[in-house]
Amino acid sequence: PADTRDATQERVRSAPAPVTDVARLCVCDLLVAQCDVNCCCDPDCSAEDFSLFTACSVPLVIGDSQLCSQKAAVYSLDVEANPPERIFKLIDRVNPSIFCIHATNYKEALYLKSPEIPTPENFDQLLDKFGGATFSAEPDSWNLDTDAENPPEANETSRYEYGVPVQTEDAFLRLPSPVVTSWCSDANPAGFLVNQATKCIRSVSVEKCASIQALSMLFYINSSILAVPKSSQMVNITVQSIVVQSLNGMRTLLSSSDVLRLPMVLDELCINAVLGVNYHITHTDTGEIIGAAAAFVLGAISKEALSIEQSFEISFTQENTQPVPLSGNPGYVVGLPVRAGFQPQGYPFPAAFLSNKHSQLTILQSTSTQDCLAAQGARAPVLFGYNMISGCKLRITAAMKCQPLAQTLLDVLKGQSFPEYVASFGNSQAQDVLDWVPITQLHISEQMISHTWQCPCQIPVSLGIEVKWTKYGSLVNPQARIVNVTATITTTTLKQLPSGRERIIPITSSVVFTDISSPAEPSYKAWPTINIKLPFDFFYPFV
Repeated sequence: PADTRDATQERVRSAPAPVTDVARLCVCDLLVAQCDVNCCCDPDCSAEDFSLFTACSVPLVIGDSQLCSQKAAVYSLDVEANPPERIFKLIDRVNPSIFCIHATNYKEALYLKSPEIPTPENFDQLLDKFGGATFSAEPDSWNLDTDAENPPEANETSRYEYGVPVQTEDAFLRLPSPVVTSWCSDANPAGFLVNQATKCIRSVSVEKCASIQALSMLFYINSSILAVPKSSQMVNITVQSIVVQSLNGMRTLLSSSDVLRLPMVLDELCINAVLGVNYHITHTDTGEIIGAAAAFVLGAISKEALSIEQSFEISFTQENTQPVPLSGNPGYVVGLPVRAGFQPQGYPFPAAFLSNKHSQLTILQSTSTQDCLAAQGARAPVLFGYNMISGCKLRITAAMKCQPLAQTLLDVLKGQSFPEYVASFGNSQAQDVLDWVPITQLHISEQMISHTWQCPCQIPVSLGIEVKWTKYGSLVNPQARIVNVTATITTTTLKQLPSGRERIIPITSSVVFTDISSPAEPSYKAWPTINIKLPFDFFYPFV
């Protein structure tokens, strides 16, 4: 009947709306109270942070994908703006599937029911309900079909966040460490994205080494890691390598790591005892663990030893990224190498950068002989914040050819493969195009020097690199950021010289760092000057 159909439609229209606010959801927000790089929905990021982003790692955020009509938060970057800025839009999406939820009318599934507060009146009732070894956490008002699948927990997270303990099927990933004393404690959990390295002392007994769990490889790999917290998806810990250490400290890498080596007693020695474990965790940009590996150092323990020192380390790497040594996080640290790289050939637009062999900007390294022709290939890394100068001497004779000499000197100054780009931050990733600063190359010609060649010959005599950097971020903890790099090649023209004459020309390389940060404006007025003369014995008996 028409009245029944109208009443049904009215109940659907009055159904409670979903409480999920997609504008508040952010699956790439991994760091607590810190801005995640390229996470456009991170509430901890400011407009200055967005101006440094290269792309939005999560451009679309939706709530319940099973709803027929759903809100969606769209994030993008306007790279044409100066500086680049983030664009946020909230749109309505229509689910094309015919099997979708039109309205969510189960009210108790949308809200967290406040727990009942114990009072003198209901204490006995709560004790009977929750005082046993097990109890049901489901509210009495839930009337669920026992054959139906249980709904997921409301507080279940779908990703790891920074510092959250890495969960395993039985507890958490152990990273033994000293707590109060130097003795090992196995109760230390490994935090997600927290690189750690610990050393501690373990009490051992050769007679009982086979029964000491902490000396066995199984103790560190027998529990699978949960891909995301509170999930059923497991990631097994594989054995990456096994190194055997002898009693005198010599280490040997085993060719095969497929066979587990368990501790055992042999000739009054405890062999295959774990001396060190190095975990390597691979994760996605959304906080999901997809791989785990462990490298072991096994050794022998003599009968006289009452304790051994164990070392443990854990590191995290995001998938599809090449692990390279960093020079800061995020800003450069004074004394660490300036990172450099090349743009791939054949790309219609800058898509990524390939690092050179050492991922560093280098200059000519001075040698004891000061001979330029012998110094070819000797390079020294450019260290951030350190002004450097190096050089050599070139003896020019009449037998030297112009073009080979010029090319040799250019290789001495620039190296075999001079980079095209420099990382603006110490932790810039190769795929973040806007985080790389192009090196501007200039050429300057000097006066002429006499030589035997009939035609003028130009040879490079110096390379000057100027690195301009600025302090980025808050005044409390400013981060060093490179904004411009200029490499200037100075050439000299050689001309005719009387026969039999020789000339020695100095060849130099230099690096200069220039701070172009604008001075900070104080947020307070200058304190007034008080002109007071203290008594001569005011600080007596101190000078």
